[in-house]
Amino acid sequence: MAQTSTTAPSVVVFDVNETLSDLSPLGARFVEVGASASAAPLWFASVLRDGFALTAAGQNPPFAGVARELLLTQLSEVALHRSLPDAVGYVMDGFATLGLHADVASGVDRLHELGCRLVTLSNGSTTVAERLLGDANLRDDFERLLSVEDAGGWKPAPVAYAHAAKECGTEPAEMLMVAVHPWDIDGARRAGMQAAWVNRSGGPYPATFLDPTYTVAGVDELADLWD
Repeated sequence: MAQTSTTAPSVVVFDVNETLSDLSPLGARFVEVGASASAAPLWFASVLRDGFALTAAGQNPPFAGVARELLLTQLSEVALHRSLPDAVGYVMDGFATLGLHADVASGVDRLHELGCRLVTLSNGSTTVAERLLGDANLRDDFERLLSVEDAGGWKPAPVAYAHAAKECGTEPAEMLMVAVHPWDIDGARRAGMQAAWVNRSGGPYPATFLDPTYTVAGVDELADLWD
C-alpha cells in the first residue's frame, strides 16, 4: 500500500532498466539462440554484480561492455543455434529494443501534469533511455536523462546520486528515487533522497536495506501520493 504525503518532491528520479523497461521479452531471445529463458534474469543480475564489483574497485565500466562480456562467457557454455557472436548480438539487440511496463506511461504523464521535474538516472547509457522514452512519446516529459557514465561509479555508490543532485541543482532531500531494486532504494536513502519502491511482484522488502519512503505497485500509483 502506498503511503501518502502532502508535498511532492521537486524532482522525481527514475531508474531505467527493469523500473521503466520490461525485461521479460529477453527470455524469448535467449531461447531463440539455444539457451533457456531463465538465463535472462541470471545474466542481468550478473551484469549488476560485476558492475558493482568494479565500482567498488574504483572503476566505472560501461554497462554495455560488462553485459556483452558476460554474455560471451554465459553463452559459450550453451549448444547454440547460431555462432556465439551472432547470439550475443541478438540478445544485446533485444535489450536495446525493450518496451515499457504497462503502468509507466500513464504514471509518467500524471507526474508531469502535477508539475514534477522528471529525470532518469541509469547504470546504463542515456541512449537506451532516449530510445525507450522516445518510442513511447514520453521523452518531452523528462527534463534530462542522466547516466552513471558521467558520475564516476554505478548506483548504489553515493557518487551516482550526488551526480543527479548536482545536475538538477537540487538538494537530495527534495528528490525522490523511483526503482524496483531494493539496493537502489537503499543507496538513494543513504544519499539523503526520498525513495519509492515499485513492488510489482507483491513480495516482501528485504530487511537488510533501509526502508523506502513509499511503496507502490506501479508507476501509475506515484501521483496518488500527492494529487
